[in-house]
Amino acid sequence: MTAPDAAARAALGAPSGATSRPEPPAEPLPVVLAGARGHGRWHLANIRRLQEDGLVRLAGICELTPLTEDEFGGGRPGGRPPEQSADFGALLESTGARIAVVCTPIHTHTDLALAAAGRGVHLLLEKPPAPSCAEYLRMADGVAAAGVACQIGFQSLGSHAVPAIRALVADGAIGRPTGIGAAGAWVRPEDYFRRAPWAGRRRLDGVDVIDGALTNPLAHAVATALALAGSTRAEDATGIETELLRANDIESDDTSCVRVTTAQGLPVTVAATLCAERADEPYVLVHGTSGRITFWYKQDRVLVQRAGHGPEELRFGRTDLLENLVDHLVTGAPLLVTPDGTGAFMKVVEAIRRAPDPAPLPAGAWHHVPGENRRVVPGVDGLVAAAADTLSLYSELGASWALPAPQDVPESVRQSEEPSAPHPPKEVSTR
Repeated sequence: MTAPDAAARAALGAPSGATSRPEPPAEPLPVVLAGARGHGRWHLANIRRLQEDGLVRLAGICELTPLTEDEFGGGRPGGRPPEQSADFGALLESTGARIAVVCTPIHTHTDLALAAAGRGVHLLLEKPPAPSCAEYLRMADGVAAAGVACQIGFQSLGSHAVPAIRALVADGAIGRPTGIGAAGAWVRPEDYFRRAPWAGRRRLDGVDVIDGALTNPLAHAVATALALAGSTRAEDATGIETELLRANDIESDDTSCVRVTTAQGLPVTVAATLCAERADEPYVLVHGTSGRITFWYKQDRVLVQRAGHGPEELRFGRTDLLENLVDHLVTGAPLLVTPDGTGAFMKVVEAIRRAPDPAPLPAGAWHHVPGENRRVVPGVDGLVAAAADTLSLYSELGASWALPAPQDVPESVRQSEEPSAPHPPKEVSTR
């Protein structure tokens, strides 16, 4: 049996749904959740699950308006009701929180993270970690100076498929790697961009938000592609090209692509749209000289296709990032997604921030779907897939509505510029 066969069969033997379980602490760790509506509901349910396992205790919820009994979804988790307050700092102090889960608007992340770090509270910070490199560095430097642990909420990077794919590639299962593509074709109604004042915005009251397809809803595609390329740190991304467009009446992009040049020489191309004809599972595609590996990262599902072998489908479990943070605090297990490990992703965010505002698509390039209140770009599903397949940008694929030429941004993440504007300290409204 060759080395690639051994690697593939070892991966194939990974038990479906397997997860690593941390050692329970002597006492459940008190957790405060900032932002419990919208995506925060997922975190609330996850905290409830871990509370039942004796790992954590929901000590507090920070929201501008307290949650109702119905919003707790079947009753309050645990025996004692969590404290609720709109004052994040005061809540951390009154509850004695050890961990804060921050799931608030993008432009509030840095200030809330620093508020927790300044009180010695460890963090699970939702993605994207910040709307700019300046804010990211302010957050990362402050967290490091405080000596607290910080996990960034790219849940896909907890998938056991990620190290398995890396092992397959390292063992030569698909020959020499030639590039990484990623595709995300999603549908979002127009109401999605009106769910909160910051939704669909690049800036709000002079403060960077950068809520675009690649930086927020399909940010996992970017981060996962960079991870499979072995290019997660800031210095790993040496050049970035962007094409940012929009069919919806918003500031930010809803149909975009980006190509990252990595220090290893591998191109990483990610194409995304929120205006697909049909919703599809996003995936990352690892290209090699003698095969390819497709990773549907929301499903932890992998397809290996290589010369001389039949296709092999692999399924994996994943480690929950809050569980991993608890494990880190109890046993010293390494964190899966550190701020430093999102530096390359933040360079993509910065390139998108610095790029010209997304170009509106001409009226003939999109249409409304009757009864669904959403805009569709005909043919974009195929273009997204073709971009991942060929590592090309939309303009290179001949899309009539694409920008004529991408902008190259070979800039360093560590900049001397100051953040763009003052930062509201206590806004915790729903994501």
